[in-house]
Amino acid sequence: MTLLYSEVEEELRSAVRGLLADRCQPSDVLKRVESEPYDLDLWKTLSREIGVAGLLVPESLGGAGASAREVAVVLEELGRSVAPVPFFTSSVLATHALLAVGDTEILGTLASGERTAALVVPFAASPYTQLRSLRRYRLRETVTIENGRLSGVVKGVAGAEVADVLLVPVNGELYAAETAQVDVVPSLDLTRPVSTVTFADTEVTALCPYDVRETLVFGAGLLASEQLGVAEWCLETTLAYVKERYQFARPVGSFQAIKHRLADLWLDVVRARAAARNAATDPGELSAAVAQAWNAAVAVHVAEEAVQLHGGIGMTWEHPVHLYLKRAKADEIALGTPGDHREALASLAGVEAP
Repeated sequence: MTLLYSEVEEELRSAVRGLLADRCQPSDVLKRVESEPYDLDLWKTLSREIGVAGLLVPESLGGAGASAREVAVVLEELGRSVAPVPFFTSSVLATHALLAVGDTEILGTLASGERTAALVVPFAASPYTQLRSLRRYRLRETVTIENGRLSGVVKGVAGAEVADVLLVPVNGELYAAETAQVDVVPSLDLTRPVSTVTFADTEVTALCPYDVRETLVFGAGLLASEQLGVAEWCLETTLAYVKERYQFARPVGSFQAIKHRLADLWLDVVRARAAARNAATDPGELSAAVAQAWNAAVAVHVAEEAVQLHGGIGMTWEHPVHLYLKRAKADEIALGTPGDHREALASLAGVEAP
């Protein structure tokens, strides 16, 4: 097993980065994010021309039959651009759920980019103890299924407002719905809104017995790659800024205190890359817990330092760095907090939790 990037992965990175450089500069995201959070034209290009939507889908269903490693590379690049596309919610979480139940019909349409899907669980749901998580987020109590019809409310769902298919786990089964009331609510991360999804005697299709916990663990491991991309952009942008920003006739970056802070951030990002690559190369509960316990906090810390080291301009709405801080903070809460992951890691490793 190697954590180094393969030639295929680097080619995929080059294609995605090139497209995002042309179509999704952070300044472009900033201009549109309040009025139109998702860039669905960009998503069509990514999914249909580059084929990112079907990376996890088998070739027999029109996908690429790739592994989590290729998905992780795409997430790194999307994180670097805070790209407002439903890749993580549709091509990672929802696709993994459909693969788990052996669906073929919906997967084919997702792979081609014709449709998108969303897994209807709170984006903040912790993956480690399923019964505790469902009880904590009131999923069991608020969603019921009777005679093939679904009723109830699920709050804090990511990607639902642009999804053509809603996948709802209820009582150990997965159901697919094509209609529901989706109300977008205020969200910290402007580039990934969350919604309240309401089902009112909605007709659904039963797919198969399903353990939502497996998808949440898989998603948490790959989310570390998005967090890595966020941290890398913040570090690189800050490094470039302190080289050109002068104080007392000297570049700000020449001051020893600034050098030390940037060196510490670089070490944090290097470790985050190792953790994210391990989670993508060997997906599992342990690697996901390690990656999230480290990467979630690193992304927030590097983004906070980026805001501070940009000085006055970093505090303004006109600079896109605040988008990265908000994405980092929202990702820190998503799919379990660092505390949840550390607690799970202690249990998995057989040591006393902090």
